[in-house]
Amino acid sequence: MSDTHAQSVAFVRRSEIPPAPPPARETGAVKWVRENLFSGAFNSIMTIVGLLIVFYLLSGLIPWILNGTWEGSDIRDCREILGNSGGGCFAVLAERWPQLLFGFQYPDYLRWRPTLAFVLLAVALPPALFAMYLPRWTLAATALYPFAAYWLIWGGTILAPVVAALGILAGYLVFKAIEKRGFVTALAAGAATAFIVWWIGGLIVGEFPRMLSIEPVPSRQMGGFMLNLILGVICVSLSIPLGIVLALGRQSRLPIVKGFCVVFIEFVRGVPLITLLFVANVVLAYFLPPDANFDLIIRVIIMITMFASAYIAEVIRGGLAALPKGQYEAADSLGLDYPQAMRLIILPQALKISIPGIVNVAVGLFKDTTLVSVISMFDLVGMIRGPILSSTDWVGVYWELWAFACLLFFVVCYGISQYSQWLERQLTTDHR
Repeated sequence: MSDTHAQSVAFVRRSEIPPAPPPARETGAVKWVRENLFSGAFNSIMTIVGLLIVFYLLSGLIPWILNGTWEGSDIRDCREILGNSGGGCFAVLAERWPQLLFGFQYPDYLRWRPTLAFVLLAVALPPALFAMYLPRWTLAATALYPFAAYWLIWGGTILAPVVAALGILAGYLVFKAIEKRGFVTALAAGAATAFIVWWIGGLIVGEFPRMLSIEPVPSRQMGGFMLNLILGVICVSLSIPLGIVLALGRQSRLPIVKGFCVVFIEFVRGVPLITLLFVANVVLAYFLPPDANFDLIIRVIIMITMFASAYIAEVIRGGLAALPKGQYEAADSLGLDYPQAMRLIILPQALKISIPGIVNVAVGLFKDTTLVSVISMFDLVGMIRGPILSSTDWVGVYWELWAFACLLFFVVCYGISQYSQWLERQLTTDHR
């Protein structure tokens, strides 16, 4: 009886059973491959087709790179060295890289100046791009960089960029001093102060044109990838604030301001960029005095900036429209005026929403800088299509040059894209 009773009592385990490892099909690389590449019949077929295409491309690309040569002074030397190996003639890059980067007219002994400007750009960008992790005083490097870079690349007297910086600083100080009297009044007073400082400074520069001067370089001698970087950095930096102003003006209750912004945005968006570049190169000269010397790069910068700002304005207007009406009402309930509400509440949220669209315009704008080659400006594409491919030394060399150009543009555009994605993750404040 007792034995039977003892056998009927259930066994109670006093220690926890250790967790068993998941099946091999449900973990690691095997799980990722099964779920993303072979999750169904159609996906499996597409994966196999994709792998075959990649294999076909790499089977031709890898030997072309590995069997290529970096030696030789012209295409004939390359062909003798390569023989029937099917490698690439990368000697053209080793021979012509200064022209691809700086153009064929920029003086050889002055190339250290744009190189130094590019190095300083790596110092000036982090305070603006990673402002949340760096002290505010580091923004001084970002603010001073445009003037230092202009002096290094174009040369001339240092008084010109100093006067330009002092004018902007004086205008900003006047704006902050009387900002409480009204945003429009303070803005007008600041602009007038800046113009007065520039006018007086222009007289001083005219009296001492060679004071602390370095050899000037005309804009016509700018070229190569350096020209693409100059246009891309300047136009993107100017088009974003101008796009914000246009977006706010399009939502203004003042009929004249709203009408001007609507006409400007719609007209510029309806005209191809290449047309604006031809206007900058040819047509604009007819509206200037006969002896006027309006720098071509400045004309191109104005047109590209106008073009990009119109698109950015529409992107930001979409961000403003996406905000709920309660955000505007909250600003009114706090007693904030229009500039304060926009600066502290509305614009920060709208710009966060608009980051993907703004980056899309910026990437497209940087690639569109290659269109300046059609108005006889020898940027990277203009150098390849013009002086290099037209030279008898490198007739028939195409893939190596265009692959190099693609690589340079890809590195810059991919960096912009990755930064925008990082910024979106940093600014994600909603609860999911």
